[in-house]
Amino acid sequence: MIFISQFTMTDITGRLILKFRILRLQILHYFSTLQMKIILLLKGVDYGEGIGFWSTTYILRFPKSTISIGSFVRFRSDKNSNLIGINRKCILATHDNQAEIKIGNNCGFSGTVIGAKKRIVLGNDVICGANTLITDFDWHGIQPDQRKTSSGESMEVIIGDNVFIGYGTIVLKGVRIGNNSVIGANSVVTRNIPENVIAGGNPCRVIKDL
Repeated sequence: MIFISQFTMTDITGRLILKFRILRLQILHYFSTLQMKIILLLKGVDYGEGIGFWSTTYILRFPKSTISIGSFVRFRSDKNSNLIGINRKCILATHDNQAEIKIGNNCGFSGTVIGAKKRIVLGNDVICGANTLITDFDWHGIQPDQRKTSSGESMEVIIGDNVFIGYGTIVLKGVRIGNNSVIGANSVVTRNIPENVIAGGNPCRVIKDL
């Protein structure tokens, strides 16, 4: 009983498991980042210093379109790299030759999908919670006879500095989110959100000022 009590107090197993997790993520980060820098170079994506990856991000740059990533941006695609739960890889994709995705400095993504047919701009210090989606077009036509022949309307998305977008949130076309605002988990953002507020819901509405 004394041995069990001492073992529980020191929690050797717990410490070892935590150290193994940290070591695994460090190794994953090192090799994933090396691999992704080569992929970014081959796919014509501009990026700044200190960029980091945990597993691979899927990148598709439509010919003549632009994808640019700032400095010290983090992409987590490994399902265990964020313990809130990641159910897919990060994806950055442009869908037209004039499309643009621009990501500022010090942003973080976990299983985030960004799909642009026109223009999506994220400021600095943007945090996108796990399994979020940001898109500036419908992907299929709204009218019944256009759903297989059209990708629908496209309107640019602008997300300001220091915005926090919660788990599972969807940001749709034509939306602007102001600086410092927080979007609650599982929201669907269909309209502009001003700066310095907490907003949430489907459709997303302002709940209170920060």
